[in-house]
Amino acid sequence: MRHPILSAVLLAVAIPSAASAGRVTVEEASIDALQAQMTAHRASSVALTRAYLARIAAMDRKGPALASVIALNPDALAQAKALDTERKAGRVRGPLHGVPLLIKDNIETADRTATTAGSLALAGNVTARDAPLVAALRRAGAVILGKTNLSEWANIRSTHSMSGWSATGGLVRNPYALDRTACGSSSGSGAAVAASFAAAAVGTETDGSVVCPSSVNGLVGLKPTLGLIDGARIVPISHSQDTPGPMARSVRDAALLLDATTGGTHAFAAGLSAGALSGVRVGVIRPKDLRPDLAARFDAAIDVLRAAGAVPVAVVMPDLDGLGAAEQLVLETELKADLDAYLATTPPAVTTRTLAEVIAFNRAHAAEEMPYFAQEFFEAAVKTRGLDDPAYKAARATSLRLAGRQGIDAMLAKAGARLLVAPTYGAAWLSDPVYGDQYDGPSAATLPAVAGYPHLTVPMGLVRGLPVGLSFIATKGADATVLGAGYAYEQRAHARVAPRYLPRTEGRTER
Repeated sequence: MRHPILSAVLLAVAIPSAASAGRVTVEEASIDALQAQMTAHRASSVALTRAYLARIAAMDRKGPALASVIALNPDALAQAKALDTERKAGRVRGPLHGVPLLIKDNIETADRTATTAGSLALAGNVTARDAPLVAALRRAGAVILGKTNLSEWANIRSTHSMSGWSATGGLVRNPYALDRTACGSSSGSGAAVAASFAAAAVGTETDGSVVCPSSVNGLVGLKPTLGLIDGARIVPISHSQDTPGPMARSVRDAALLLDATTGGTHAFAAGLSAGALSGVRVGVIRPKDLRPDLAARFDAAIDVLRAAGAVPVAVVMPDLDGLGAAEQLVLETELKADLDAYLATTPPAVTTRTLAEVIAFNRAHAAEEMPYFAQEFFEAAVKTRGLDDPAYKAARATSLRLAGRQGIDAMLAKAGARLLVAPTYGAAWLSDPVYGDQYDGPSAATLPAVAGYPHLTVPMGLVRGLPVGLSFIATKGADATVLGAGYAYEQRAHARVAPRYLPRTEGRTER
């Protein structure tokens, strides 16, 4: 499903043909490789931008029709030209200078594209504001190529949603097998980067929405420590758990993006070392009832960690009964409070000013907004009693205790470990408009999401032809630890496999 508003936005950008994009190399190209092309004058930022636009036109709109890009920035080529002029004058801002990136469409950008969160209710949300992270990327010299599709309202509207679908952008398809989910809610960012529609992208996560699409699309994704990246001017769910995060095809590219989005106050990329795991105790979480093929892939990943010098130690997940209910009340309560506060700041063209009005809008436009699933989570959230509700405060305290002190921190302490590893998710499941998401296997996302701790996923190969990821989790503020460990693993495993855009999975297990 494609909405007329989206078509109008896309027509605002002159999309070059593949021939006019020249012979610059963007497919599977790292940020360093793109920068090397520009430094050697084999390509310009304009040429790279044209090449990505041509690839989007050929593969996102046509061909496999991934539907991963919801809107293109009509100013992208002008930005690229200005950055090329700076380069000719001897000014290069850093490793992202002239590099095209994509931004998830719940993050504000000061251009002519709306920030819709995938909803028709926000079709007029052209704010003329940059989120702080976008402003930081611009200062670093990045070209903002456009906005990525997502699970509508960041996958918080319904308890029976189909990940990757939005009324504005349609259904995002997984580039490894087009009948499979790209996972939510940063599904467009995941599919677009996997398909080389940009060098990298920014996603957002409340619980799993960076690491799941990264895992099932064969990417590196970092859910950073809460607050490390400024989360202002992003359509919210929960101030206790929402965070932007980088999504890329390598740990170094993710680290470069993290450096830029934190305003240059950190140097995560410079600290990466292939020897980062030497002598490091690593707690290994082995979920129960792992499918044999995923278990075999996980065992192989542990062998790689051991070869990199790590000391794997088995850990057992503690009893965290009550965490799910506590997290749900926190998310419902904060969704109403935070979304009402955000909607009050939107332009007059946005007529839905509260969550209750969004619910009414969806009912009035049910044929477009609710053809597959409803809005049970919204309807529960609108009934909550606010941030001063004692039940909400107790639930938040319970969440932090169970996920943090009694969860991640307790496992680390018991194992004497610096970090934990686990399978991120199972392989991508079929996109199902009738029954919604049918998760295949375990999830490592909830504890670090609720605690606000860093969580990195790195490709560990294919299962039944579909990517799966290895999670690295550490305590609050240990983002450099998970990035370093992920990099050391990646440099030995070389486990990422480029997508082949198959109509459906072939069902075999590969390296």
